[in-house]
Amino acid sequence: MIEFDVRTDDRGIGVVVPRGRLNMVSARRLREVLTELVDAGTTRVVVDLGETTFLDSSGLGALIAGLKSARQAGGDLQVARPTPEVMSVFELTNLDKVLRPRASVEEAFGG
Repeated sequence: MIEFDVRTDDRGIGVVVPRGRLNMVSARRLREVLTELVDAGTTRVVVDLGETTFLDSSGLGALIAGLKSARQAGGDLQVARPTPEVMSVFELTNLDKVLRPRASVEEAFGG
């Protein structure tokens, strides 16, 4: 089972922290969380992957859907603190070139 911590920081940036395995079952919920943030007007979003232990193609799809949604609303989605397991998936799929992981949540959006 995965948990999602969702908050907005003092810069108005939405921070989503998936804790656990981001797979076919949990990806649907991540997609919903990201859509809800953007629909509520939080168009700059950081997904903190520091506590994500696994990522599959469904999880990647949810991240890309969130990126598209944020950009269509005039914002952006960035990822921060990917675990080695998650980073290897990004590198294998070349999504590290699209999502460009940050070392910390604070680094995202020039913090």
